[in-house]
Amino acid sequence: MTDEAAETREAVLLARGVCRLFDAMGHACLTEVTVKNGRRADVLTLDAAGRFTVVEIKTSLADFRADAKWGEYLEFCDHYYFAVPPHFPQAVLPETHGLIVADAWDATILRPSAETGMNGARRKAQTLRFAQLAARRLRLLLDPPL
Repeated sequence: MTDEAAETREAVLLARGVCRLFDAMGHACLTEVTVKNGRRADVLTLDAAGRFTVVEIKTSLADFRADAKWGEYLEFCDHYYFAVPPHFPQAVLPETHGLIVADAWDATILRPSAETGMNGARRKAQTLRFAQLAARRLRLLLDPPL
Protein backbone atom coordinates (compact mmCIF):
# COMPACT_ATOMS: atom_id res chain seq x y z
CA MET A 1 0.00 0.00 0.00
CA THR A 2 1.35 3.45 -0.90
CA ASP A 3 1.80 6.17 1.71
CA GLU A 4 -1.07 8.12 0.16
CA ALA A 5 -3.36 5.09 0.23
CA ALA A 6 -2.42 4.43 3.87
CA GLU A 7 -3.21 8.05 4.81
CA THR A 8 -6.54 7.87 2.98
CA ARG A 9 -7.43 4.64 4.80
CA GLU A 10 -6.48 6.17 8.15
CA ALA A 11 -8.61 9.25 7.39
CA VAL A 12 -11.61 7.03 6.60
CA LEU A 13 -11.14 5.14 9.88
CA LEU A 14 -10.78 8.37 11.87
CA ALA A 15 -13.96 9.71 10.23
CA ARG A 16 -15.76 6.60 11.44
CA GLY A 17 -14.64 7.23 15.02
CA VAL A 18 -15.57 10.91 14.77
CA CYS A 19 -19.02 10.07 13.41
CA ARG A 20 -19.59 7.60 16.24
CA LEU A 21 -18.80 10.38 18.74
CA PHE A 22 -21.18 12.85 17.10
CA ASP A 23 -23.87 10.17 16.64
CA ALA A 24 -23.73 9.59 20.40
CA MET A 25 -24.17 13.35 20.88
CA GLY A 26 -27.35 13.32 18.77
CA HIS A 27 -25.90 14.76 15.55
CA ALA A 28 -26.55 13.53 12.01
CA CYS A 29 -23.21 13.02 10.26
CA LEU A 30 -22.10 13.01 6.64
CA THR A 31 -18.57 12.52 5.37
CA GLU A 32 -16.92 14.06 2.33
CA VAL A 33 -19.38 16.94 1.94
CA THR A 34 -18.73 19.78 -0.49
CA VAL A 35 -19.80 23.15 0.91
CA LYS A 36 -20.91 26.09 -1.21
CA ASN A 37 -17.39 27.48 -1.78
CA GLY A 38 -16.32 24.17 -3.35
CA ARG A 39 -14.28 22.89 -0.39
CA ARG A 40 -14.91 19.35 0.81
CA ALA A 41 -15.41 18.91 4.53
CA ASP A 42 -14.19 15.58 5.94
CA VAL A 43 -17.14 15.41 8.35
CA LEU A 44 -20.16 17.69 8.50
CA THR A 45 -22.65 17.23 11.32
CA LEU A 46 -26.07 18.72 11.99
CA ASP A 47 -27.46 18.79 15.53
CA ALA A 48 -31.10 18.91 16.67
CA ALA A 49 -30.96 22.72 16.96
CA GLY A 50 -29.84 23.06 13.33
CA ARG A 51 -26.21 23.89 14.13
CA PHE A 52 -23.44 22.64 11.88
CA THR A 53 -20.05 21.28 12.91
CA VAL A 54 -17.17 20.80 10.49
CA VAL A 55 -14.44 18.33 11.43
CA GLU A 56 -11.19 18.47 9.50
CA ILE A 57 -9.22 15.23 9.80
CA LYS A 58 -5.44 15.40 9.81
CA THR A 59 -3.61 12.07 9.79
CA SER A 60 -0.08 13.41 10.08
CA LEU A 61 1.97 16.54 10.56
CA ALA A 62 2.78 16.52 6.84
CA ASP A 63 -0.95 16.39 6.07
CA PHE A 64 -1.57 19.40 8.30
CA ARG A 65 1.32 21.43 6.88
CA ALA A 66 0.36 20.67 3.27
CA ASP A 67 -3.22 21.88 3.71
CA ALA A 68 -3.82 25.56 4.45
CA LYS A 69 -7.42 25.59 3.17
CA TRP A 70 -9.05 24.63 6.47
CA GLY A 71 -9.89 28.27 7.29
CA GLU A 72 -12.22 28.33 4.29
CA TYR A 73 -14.69 26.09 6.14
CA LEU A 74 -15.30 28.47 9.03
CA GLU A 75 -18.18 30.40 7.45
CA PHE A 76 -20.03 27.10 6.89
CA CYS A 77 -20.24 25.94 10.49
CA ASP A 78 -21.11 26.91 14.04
CA HIS A 79 -18.34 24.71 15.46
CA TYR A 80 -15.01 23.70 13.96
CA TYR A 81 -12.73 20.87 15.07
CA PHE A 82 -9.50 19.25 14.03
CA ALA A 83 -9.57 15.46 14.50
CA VAL A 84 -6.25 13.68 14.75
CA PRO A 85 -4.94 10.22 15.67
CA PRO A 86 -3.40 9.73 19.13
CA HIS A 87 0.18 9.94 17.79
CA PHE A 88 -0.35 13.39 16.18
CA PRO A 89 1.73 16.29 17.64
CA GLN A 90 -1.22 18.31 18.93
CA ALA A 91 0.83 21.38 19.90
CA VAL A 92 1.04 22.46 16.22
CA LEU A 93 -2.75 22.83 15.89
CA PRO A 94 -4.33 26.26 16.37
CA GLU A 95 -5.74 26.61 19.88
CA THR A 96 -8.58 28.74 18.55
CA HIS A 97 -10.46 25.64 17.31
CA GLY A 98 -11.72 22.45 18.86
CA LEU A 99 -9.59 19.32 19.08
CA ILE A 100 -10.68 15.69 18.83
CA VAL A 101 -8.48 12.62 19.17
CA ALA A 102 -9.92 9.68 17.27
CA ASP A 103 -9.33 6.17 16.13
CA ALA A 104 -11.46 3.78 14.06
CA TRP A 105 -13.75 2.97 16.98
CA ASP A 106 -14.34 6.18 18.90
CA ALA A 107 -13.24 9.73 19.49
CA THR A 108 -12.82 12.11 22.42
CA ILE A 109 -13.13 15.88 22.48
CA LEU A 110 -10.00 17.24 24.13
CA ARG A 111 -10.77 20.90 23.49
CA PRO A 112 -14.31 22.11 22.79
CA SER A 113 -14.98 24.39 19.87
CA ALA A 114 -16.27 27.89 20.45
CA GLU A 115 -19.63 28.56 18.80
CA THR A 116 -19.28 31.07 15.99
CA GLY A 117 -22.74 31.17 14.42
CA MET A 118 -23.60 31.01 10.73
CA ASN A 119 -25.35 33.44 8.45
CA GLY A 120 -29.07 32.53 8.43
CA ALA A 121 -29.45 32.31 4.66
CA ARG A 122 -26.31 30.16 4.40
CA ARG A 123 -27.61 27.89 7.19
CA LYS A 124 -30.94 27.36 5.39
CA ALA A 125 -29.28 26.59 2.06
CA GLN A 126 -26.77 24.24 3.68
CA THR A 127 -29.49 22.44 5.64
CA LEU A 128 -31.34 21.74 2.39
CA ARG A 129 -28.14 20.51 0.69
CA PHE A 130 -27.35 18.33 3.72
CA ALA A 131 -30.81 16.71 3.58
CA GLN A 132 -30.68 16.17 -0.18
CA LEU A 133 -27.20 14.64 -0.01
CA ALA A 134 -28.22 12.31 2.79
CA ALA A 135 -31.33 11.24 0.86
CA ARG A 136 -29.33 10.63 -2.35
CA ARG A 137 -26.75 8.55 -0.50
CA LEU A 138 -29.45 6.47 1.18
CA ARG A 139 -31.16 5.96 -2.17
CA LEU A 140 -27.90 4.68 -3.69
CA LEU A 141 -27.53 2.19 -0.85
CA LEU A 142 -31.06 0.89 -1.40
CA ASP A 143 -30.91 0.97 -5.19
CA PRO A 144 -27.35 0.99 -6.54
CA PRO A 145 -26.88 1.77 -10.24
CA LEU A 146 -26.84 -1.27 -12.50
